[in-house]
Amino acid sequence: MSNFERELVRSLNDYFSENALDAIAYRMKQHQFSEQMLDVLVDSSDRRLYLGIECKSISAAKGAAALYFSQHFSVNRRGEHQATKMQDFIQRSGRTGYLAVELRMGSGKSKAAYFVTWPDVWHRYITKQVGFSIEEIKRYTPIARNDGKYAVEGLFERL
Repeated sequence: MSNFERELVRSLNDYFSENALDAIAYRMKQHQFSEQMLDVLVDSSDRRLYLGIECKSISAAKGAAALYFSQHFSVNRRGEHQATKMQDFIQRSGRTGYLAVELRMGSGKSKAAYFVTWPDVWHRYITKQVGFSIEEIKRYTPIARNDGKYAVEGLFERL
């Protein structure tokens, strides 16, 4: 499991605690013989906080120009694409889904995460688009990172 997932879970839980919100974020463990539907789940009695988040981390510093469905998402042994499995889980669970994309900008530069809404991801996938360019990702909600924590309050400004 990536540092991005760990930092995101810690940041979410700190935010929930600091704001007395009834919610808990946790990482789904990945095992060799079982499928992991999403990386991070948030459980809450408040439907606005009932989330499913898939995390992807790409290095703009190493020349990544985009997040591609063919390269950054997996296909299982039965030939099912990760986006299809995620859509099924989000739809059946009733969670609000996000694709959290961490852009690593290189040594000494701050990382940032962007939260792409799941309906936008699903629409791109089913219309056979290749993915999202870095410029397109940067148009979504930015979540800055300071001292190893993501400022997740930007996701919840309307609460």
